[in-house]
Amino acid sequence: MIKTTFYKETKTKFTEILIFSDAKSAKKVFNAQKTDTKTNIYEQISANANSFGIAVTNEDNNEQQLEKLRKAASQLFYKCNHLGEEDILVTFEKSINKSQKIAVLESLMLTSYQFLQLKSKPEELQYKIKHIFIKKDELKKEELDEINHLCHAVCNARDLVNWPQRNQKATDLAASFISLSKESGFSIDVLNDTKIASLKMGGLLAVNQGSEYPATFSIMEWKPKKAKNKKPIVLIGKGIVYDTGGLSLKSMPGMLTMKCDMHGAATVAGLMYAIAKNNLPIHIVGLVPATDNWISRNSYAPGDVITMFDGTTVEILNTDAEGRLVLADALHYAKKYKPEMVFDFATLTGAAVRAIGTYGTAMMGKVPENIFTELKEAGSQTYERLVELPLWPEYREELKSEIADMSNLGKGDAGAQSAGQFLAHFTNYPWVHFDIAGPSFNDKNHDYNPAGGTGVGIRMLYQFLKTHYQL
Repeated sequence: MIKTTFYKETKTKFTEILIFSDAKSAKKVFNAQKTDTKTNIYEQISANANSFGIAVTNEDNNEQQLEKLRKAASQLFYKCNHLGEEDILVTFEKSINKSQKIAVLESLMLTSYQFLQLKSKPEELQYKIKHIFIKKDELKKEELDEINHLCHAVCNARDLVNWPQRNQKATDLAASFISLSKESGFSIDVLNDTKIASLKMGGLLAVNQGSEYPATFSIMEWKPKKAKNKKPIVLIGKGIVYDTGGLSLKSMPGMLTMKCDMHGAATVAGLMYAIAKNNLPIHIVGLVPATDNWISRNSYAPGDVITMFDGTTVEILNTDAEGRLVLADALHYAKKYKPEMVFDFATLTGAAVRAIGTYGTAMMGKVPENIFTELKEAGSQTYERLVELPLWPEYREELKSEIADMSNLGKGDAGAQSAGQFLAHFTNYPWVHFDIAGPSFNDKNHDYNPAGGTGVGIRMLYQFLKTHYQL
């Protein structure tokens, strides 16, 4: 990722991107040259210097306006790179507000992300753009630092998702968390398989049975001295580093992207990094149960009954419904903190994708309505949109078992909600579940979200926390 820095007056050669409050202002500067009416992009290309303009459009809501700005900025990044430009200077008209400035800068930085670690000649594919500048009076230093750190957190999460399973076992994932903790300042404790077994985390242990690699349970914490919250916020991320489906084997092409089944874990790690790096005065705990869901003679099987960390017995109807098992143990572990709220992130169900596609995240839980409202607003501001699904008692009835306390699978319909009710069984605190299966992974570039892992959820919940605690 290319960070944004303040422009030094000694530099003379750059491509300028000007952000205007309306099309009228842009036309005065660019004389309406080569206007892209769809995105309100203006351009002026010459042998001596290139410049581009983006005019803010009038939309019915702020959400669409900011997203159009992000998309236009992303297009201009690719255009500048194609022209071979190295330095970009972004200049804002005085009437441009802070939210609009952030939208443009975060788009340019997130678009600049590349995962080239596995390319044999990465230097040939590296973007030509080297620097993104703004003038010193555009933002305060701490504001620019915050945007840089947040975008870096998203890109860190993308890296974690993009590593293939052969490069990232549960222990590798935990090692990455340790590196992030050293860089940002949160503390971390990683429980090994022996400790997990001693705690009798039956869900995590069952899923790990078929693997030759040990499971881990990572406990991350950021506890500043003057935290705004007396009780911690707990974040939980599903850390299935690769999901074959177990004995309920997935078919192709469904298995092709299953390296992203730990995106929930990456989201939590990214949030911990951003919160600590930006020194937010909020007490946060992050929990990540991690393993692969592999096949061997020791694999757990459909028909098995396992005992969870909290003592609940669960009949296994499908070993591909494994994410809820590892999350359930973490949800029970969270009770020890007596949390103010718990948020879990998981690529949990295909049903969530079928319900709303890849355009947003399915959300459900048990918190006051004002929390759902605040979350939806944060999702709109960041364009990581949220759709609330119900947790009706009928979905809980679908989980009944003849031989155990409950089963791990409901009916085929409304599978996201029956999975949510399974998780709800292990909570006794305000809790929201985010099923990020849809927007977590792209098969090709989509503006500022590149092919591969997207880092979804980080910007949304970071915005929620800042608004909720009035930071």
